[in-house]
Amino acid sequence: MALEWMADSLHAVSMPMNKLTLLVVGIVAGWIAEHIMGRSQTLLMNLVLGVAGAFLGGFLATRVLDVRYTEGLNPATIVIATAGALLLLLVVEGLNQTSGSF
Repeated sequence: MALEWMADSLHAVSMPMNKLTLLVVGIVAGWIAEHIMGRSQTLLMNLVLGVAGAFLGGFLATRVLDVRYTEGLNPATIVIATAGALLLLLVVEGLNQTSGSF
C-alpha cells in the first residue's frame, strides 16, 4: 500500500510503475551503483538501495530538474534510479567518514 502511494506521488509521463517493474529496476539500479562504487552488497541491499534510489532519482528528475520520461522497465528509468542510488551511497559514505565509522 505504501509502495503504491510513493509511486503515485512520483508520477512522471505515464502510469506509475507496477510493483514487479519497481523490484526489477531496483535490483538492476542497486547492482549498477554497487559496482560503480566498488562495493560488495547482498541482493536484498541492492534491492533496497535501488528502490530508494528510484524514488530519489525520480523525485529529483521530475520535480527539481523538470525531466520528463516514461516510467517502466526502460533505460531512462534505470539511469535515473541508478543516479539516485549513487547519490544515496555518496551521502552514506560522507556521513560515515564524518562520524568516524568504518
